[in-house]
Parts: sequence; structure tokens; C-alpha cells
Amino acid sequence: MTASASVWTISHGELFLRLVLAVLMGGAVGIEREWHNHAAGFRTHILVCLGSTTIMLLSIYGFSQFVNETNVRIDPARIAAQVVSGIGFIGAGAILRNGSVISGLTTAASIWVVAAIGLCIGAGFEYAAYCCTALLLVSLLVLNKWEKYVMRNRRNQELTIQARNTPSALGQIVTTLVEEGLQIVKVKTVHDSANTKRDAEDASFLHMHFVLAVPHPTKLMMALERIRALEFVLGIESQVRSLDIGDRAIHPVQEARGKA
Repeated sequence: MTASASVWTISHGELFLRLVLAVLMGGAVGIEREWHNHAAGFRTHILVCLGSTTIMLLSIYGFSQFVNETNVRIDPARIAAQVVSGIGFIGAGAILRNGSVISGLTTAASIWVVAAIGLCIGAGFEYAAYCCTALLLVSLLVLNKWEKYVMRNRRNQELTIQARNTPSALGQIVTTLVEEGLQIVKVKTVHDSANTKRDAEDASFLHMHFVLAVPHPTKLMMALERIRALEFVLGIESQVRSLDIGDRAIHPVQEARGKA
């Protein structure tokens, strides 16, 4: 085989080494996703990186016997280019939507980047693959903790309150939250008719869902103490969230207190 055609060939040892490298780099990213219990984890990232590497190897070296054919034009990027668009189908499977709450975007992006790493490995561009893997791990591990630290006081707080449906219930709770310096981002109320003998004398219950911008945790605690002391409040459930609560089912409130 001529020297000009040698660029279209690869030894079995080099091919195997690139496939192993794809497994290691894809697994390094996947183990981080698996550790944090995300939808696409260790094996998924390995398979994506390994598959992208194999497709790139096929695209470059799989048709070397046709290089010297006069009517054949070899394009090593033609098959591999389909990975860039095709990987979106797998990434979409990692994205979950619950009402207006969307999760899994980071995992979907990591799958897309792992596919790019696999293409680099298959093309013999290992330096770019090393750098990309290192930066990806820094983004997922280090920057994730840094983001949580910086945004710790700017996260939205979800608050669910169950109360007896009185005319002034919502107004008193809103007033209490505002007086304590909490900004109401979103509020949603749901009426629930009484269905037990103990609460048969009540016309209905009122479930109030708030998304609050909390400048400091102590302000929220003070507001909760004041709200808990209101006679019509039956229970409170709070949970830290960074996204909108959207339209989702109401869970039983915690810290519930029974009233005859």
C-alpha cells in the first residue's frame, strides 16, 4: 500500500487502544452521573462514547479498500457527522418534565459532550479528548459545588400550606410572608372538599402552594412560626427548590396538626 494510502489504515492494536480509551473516558463522566443518581449513568455514557468512537473509526478506516478507486470520493466525516444530530435522541430521553419543572438537562448535555469525546478519540485527536474530559469533570464536580455555594441564598423555596378554607386565610398568609421580607414568586391555590367525618363540619380545605425568594433562612423560619400559629392552618410542608413548582399533584403536608 502506498504512503498516501497509509493514513486510511490503522493497526489492530491502535484500534483496540482507542476503544479502551473511549470506555475509560466515557466511564469517568458516567460514574459522576451515576453517583448523583441521574437518569443516564455509568453504562450509558460508556456506550455513547464507545459507539461514537467506533463510528468515527468506521468512517475513517472502514472503507480504506476503496481509496484508490477512481470513481470513489472518501469523506471521513460523512458518517461521523450523523452522530452529532443523532445523539440528541438519547439526550432527550434523559430530560424529564413535570409540569413546568424540567430536569435532566445537564445529563443530556453530558451525553452530547461524551459523544464528541468519542469522535475525537476515533479520529486520533486524543489531546482534545483528554482536555474535554478533564474540563467536563471540572464542570460537573467543581463548578456544581461552586454554583450551589454562590446561589445558596438565591434559591427559591417551595412552601405548601394546608388550611381551612376561610375568607381571610390566603390574605393573612400572604401578609405574613411579605412582612417578613419574603418575595412571592408564584402562588397557586387548590380547593379540596372535606371527605372525612372529623372534618365534615368544614366546607373545604385550601391547599396553598408558594414559591418564595428567600433572602435569608432566618426570615423564612420566622414567617413559618407566625403562619403555624394561625388558627386555620392545619399543616406546612417546605422544600428547597431552584425551579418553578409547576402543575403537579399535592403531597400530604408535613408537620400537620390535627384539629377537632
